Amino acid sequence: MNILITDDEYLARNRVQRLLLEIDPNHTVFEAENGVDAIKQCTNNNIDLIFMDIRMPDMDGLEAAWHLSKTETPPAIIFVTAYDDYALKAFSVNAIDYLLKPVKRENLIKAIEKAGKLNQTQLSKLNTKESNLGQRQHISTKLRGEIHLIPIRDIYFFQADQKYVNVCHKNGEALIEEPLKQLEQEFSDQFVRVHRSALVNKRIIEGLVKDKSGQLLMTLKETDHKLEVSRRHAPDIRKLIKSL
Repeated sequence: MNILITDDEYLARNRVQRLLLEIDPNHTVFEAENGVDAIKQCTNNNIDLIFMDIRMPDMDGLEAAWHLSKTETPPAIIFVTAYDDYALKAFSVNAIDYLLKPVKRENLIKAIEKAGKLNQTQLSKLNTKESNLGQRQHISTKLRGEIHLIPIRDIYFFQADQKYVNVCHKNGEALIEEPLKQLEQEFSDQFVRVHRSALVNKRIIEGLVKDKSGQLLMTLKETDHKLEVSRRHAPDIRKLIKSL
């Protein structure tokens, strides 16, 4: 079995690796220091199972699991955590496997035996404000079978395009299949709705202008794009701009 241990602490990775090889020397074990690295490892290697830490720099374990769950053949994931009882309850309610640190041999064996693949519904329920486990720092897209990550801070706006959502960012554009409403709920602290079909990153809002027909448009700081602002959202957008 190809197993990936993802943890930013070397000693934690080393402990799990040692236990895994004691249980079965035929395991092939890979290592990653954070979620971004884990996604790269899964792209380059046929990973069957991941032991995933939660708290890690650059990308935490929950976000990495979310992106990996969207692949055609996602690996099984077992979270390894030192969370308190409140957070552990969220894992239990959503039927997500986890191990407490420090990992014990007998618990590791049981976890391997029942490890299963996560789905986005489980992860979405877990990754809510109620569970206090944070929000994604990246949007992922698939290109030629590989996962490509777009940092949220680099995104200018999301715009609905039929059944897809276009992500306009500083390095180009990409299409995703996530509902605009879901994106609005998750990133309400960073993005604002300006039209029924568009969410804009608050940090790049510049101002408002009108075109020749009198349509209100939003100008942005880092791109030449101008987005239509609906009458419904215009009052709130004007208040927001004054507060920026």
